[in-house]
Amino acid sequence: MTWRSKDILERPEWSMHRSLYKSMGYSDYDLDRPLIGIANSWNRVVPGHYNLNQVSKFVKQGIHQAGGTPVEFGVIAACDGIAQGHAGMHYILPTRDLITNDIEMMVEAHRLDAVVLLGSCDKIVPAMLMAAARLDLPAIIVVGGPMEGGCQFDGRSADITSVMEGLGMLKTGKIDEENYLNLEDCAGPTCGSCSFLGTANTMCCVAEAMGLSLPGSATIPATYAGRWRVAQESGRQIVDLLKQGITARQILNQKGIENGIRLSTAIGGSTNVALHIPAIGYEADCEVSMDLFEKLCRSTPHIAKMNPAAAPNVPDFHHAGGVPAVMKELLPILHADALTVTGKTIAENLAAAGAPNRMIIKTIEDPWSNEGGLAVLRGNLAPHTAVTKPAAIQPDMHIFTGTANCFDSEEAANQAILDGKVTEGEVIVIRYEGPKGGPGMREMYKAMKLIYGRGLALKTAVVTDGRFSGTNNGCFVGHVSPEAAEGGPLAIVQNGDEITIDIPNRNLHLNLSDQQIQERLAGWQRPAPKFKRGYLALYSRLAESADKGAIIRHKLD
Repeated sequence: MTWRSKDILERPEWSMHRSLYKSMGYSDYDLDRPLIGIANSWNRVVPGHYNLNQVSKFVKQGIHQAGGTPVEFGVIAACDGIAQGHAGMHYILPTRDLITNDIEMMVEAHRLDAVVLLGSCDKIVPAMLMAAARLDLPAIIVVGGPMEGGCQFDGRSADITSVMEGLGMLKTGKIDEENYLNLEDCAGPTCGSCSFLGTANTMCCVAEAMGLSLPGSATIPATYAGRWRVAQESGRQIVDLLKQGITARQILNQKGIENGIRLSTAIGGSTNVALHIPAIGYEADCEVSMDLFEKLCRSTPHIAKMNPAAAPNVPDFHHAGGVPAVMKELLPILHADALTVTGKTIAENLAAAGAPNRMIIKTIEDPWSNEGGLAVLRGNLAPHTAVTKPAAIQPDMHIFTGTANCFDSEEAANQAILDGKVTEGEVIVIRYEGPKGGPGMREMYKAMKLIYGRGLALKTAVVTDGRFSGTNNGCFVGHVSPEAAEGGPLAIVQNGDEITIDIPNRNLHLNLSDQQIQERLAGWQRPAPKFKRGYLALYSRLAESADKGAIIRHKLD
């Protein structure tokens, strides 16, 4: 076996480099083995990452067992939940590119031979997949696992978002303050990525489906001993990948990416996959358009249901069979010959998958729905595309017509909902929240939860150039492209205009004539940027639109 770190550690020319490593306690024995990077996003801010230092210990054990030397470094990770509903959410999506860049810089600057990527949450796992594809070295992702469900609330196990739903109920007198404060204490009983199928757990499942995580590993709860065992096995496996010469793009190719899309829509995953998978495709030199998303979503049945589409949470899904059980059902429409980090194909991995719990995971012949959980819309209000999640929307809300109630920021919409200024039959338009206009494409999570808490989830709709949390339900359409800040039609909608959401026909329509729309656009003026310095000022200039994955282009074509 040969590896590239040897080139900068050979004596006598490179003895200075060996001396630098030895100053930290590395021995000649360590430096004569491959250097395996561990990109660890552990911190004490993000619940999903709180256990990653323990996960890292077992990864290191596995690397040592297999004949490698672990070299660990830190990576930033921000919590979508703590950033919700205030200016902090501007910074969340932009961290995706920073994490990708940081991993590339650390691995390349130190000529590491392979990398294990430790993450769990919304932008961190996508960023790590992007970094793996960009580096094209042996790579494997190890996630921290989901938290357990909390106390019983509103007919199911509570999760962190139940607290925001409870706020709406508190404001309308449906629950009292004592019960509300108790919910704060019991909604999140353990560390881990939030227990519902939000973006975090969706992307962990997608990483497994794409083949970059070990089979069955995505959904092992954060506090289970199985989490440590799979971490140790991943440490051994990264050394084996190096020995076999299997690099990330042999796995993160068109086949692996399409398998990931099918899995995400089969489980009713977060709409944010429509941002992240195109960005991964860009790094992997694969074509991932919204047309491809729509094609795969239309032809993939929705076979697994969990919170927010049903009461079971992600740990329940794990016990029901998890990702392997779903993929075994989907095998006839997957790329069965796609390579994975086991060194085997998807089909070979799935041969050992057991029988699932049919209360959660249906068959491909008898699914929850014949089409997948996501849908791509177009229309005169979204000339490029928009994204919604039929799996989280009641069937009788799949066609909705209402009058526009327009807000130029998330904060303005949230305050209006709290003040009772949003009423039945309205389409709440929240604009200037896209990648450029936000900047950072904030989640409209808080607005949706407040609507739910006030009993309006089945009586109103939300349309935005921002995005949504994977736990949202009601009637919602996001990722409207082009965004308002780029002069998209969303910018010229006025209060009282009629908007129709038609999911079966994949249409988002502003009920005005083309002439009226063009006349309004002619009088539209681009608003001043919200940030004039710092990273967000740069991001707002560089980020592509949502239908392109909000990427920052860096390739010289």
